[in-house]
Amino acid sequence: MCEINSNYLKLPGSYLFAGIKRRVDAYRAAHPDAKIISLGIGDVTRPLVPAVIEAMHAAVDEMADASTFRGYGPEQGYDFLIDAIIRGEYTARGIEIDRDEVFVSDGSKCDVGNIQEIFSADARVAIGDPVYPVYLDSNVMAGRTGEFGPDGRFAGITYLAGTEENGFSPEPPKERVDLVYLCSPNNPTGTVLDRAALTRWVEYAREKEAVILFDSAYSAYIREPGLPGSIYEIPGAKEVAIEFKSFSKSAGFTGVRCGFTVVPKALRRRDNSGKMQSVNALWLRRQCTKFNGVCYIVQRAAEAVYSLAGMKQSREVIDYYMGNAELIRSGLIGAGFEVFGGKNAPYIWWKLPAGLESTQFADKLLNVCQVVGTPGVGFGPGGEGWFRLTAFGDRAETAEAVERICRASLI
Repeated sequence: MCEINSNYLKLPGSYLFAGIKRRVDAYRAAHPDAKIISLGIGDVTRPLVPAVIEAMHAAVDEMADASTFRGYGPEQGYDFLIDAIIRGEYTARGIEIDRDEVFVSDGSKCDVGNIQEIFSADARVAIGDPVYPVYLDSNVMAGRTGEFGPDGRFAGITYLAGTEENGFSPEPPKERVDLVYLCSPNNPTGTVLDRAALTRWVEYAREKEAVILFDSAYSAYIREPGLPGSIYEIPGAKEVAIEFKSFSKSAGFTGVRCGFTVVPKALRRRDNSGKMQSVNALWLRRQCTKFNGVCYIVQRAAEAVYSLAGMKQSREVIDYYMGNAELIRSGLIGAGFEVFGGKNAPYIWWKLPAGLESTQFADKLLNVCQVVGTPGVGFGPGGEGWFRLTAFGDRAETAEAVERICRASLI
């Protein structure tokens, strides 16, 4: 008899955001006249910018003409998009990246979840707490953990505590780990690892021969000068780090799907015989086997993000969302609450009073204010006692949600 992968059974409940949707749907069914405002799931609401739409229209016209029609494209991405990515993301930061180090994909979530496949099943994994749940869940599915414990943690995982005391910037662990997931700007805390912190992590990875999996999907939201927007700004990072970036939040591609991963050729690690192997070559082999490339129309749209018009228009949309973030921040602070984030990322990390569970608070916020947020415990046990709000909503609705929260008796 065929048996299922029992590692999937270790995962508690459903995926975080699917569970939130079910709870909101149930509330909406019971209260059909309620005006529910979502500051929960981090989905964008502003339309694609004109430069992107124009590029998509032109690409659609190309697909209608036999002389310009495109079939299967290169699994790694078309050169025109890879060149635009290098120019817009790396050359502008003084970083040299080769074409064959960039892998275009249908979004960084897929790459972040799939990258672990090319590393050994017994690799020791370090994951931030709290942090985006895909990092942990994909390693549970791969069998790198023990069972889920009563403390909300999986055996066999090194948890990196991001706390108010350490500025949500965890230090490298004393023990050796093989894979380290870092997210900056961080989801959910909205905080950014500074140059000194990233340098410590690069030095740790070089010393321990670890690999850093660096999720930089929100780098376009960094506003403070001097904060790194790529881990490759740190000397030596190409020998230890893989970087993931996305068009989802920087250019509104959540419904279009496009991102990219950079795997430097300088990154090499040992196989079980001790021989050094190219991580770049292994990821290329994986992608060619399991991925058929991103649609040509979408890649032309992504290329347009780096045009002069596309960069200006995308920046205006980011400014809009960061205006929402400031509105939420200032409103909650004015009402006497303590919050973090919202300055270099579209997430606000709301500190709840001692003893108040975040899931219970989510239910109360929905019932009292008809506002949806995300309980911090969904990002790991270190998120208990915290609550995440997003700035991706409509401006008027965001203002109304903040007004409802501030005038309600929630605590």
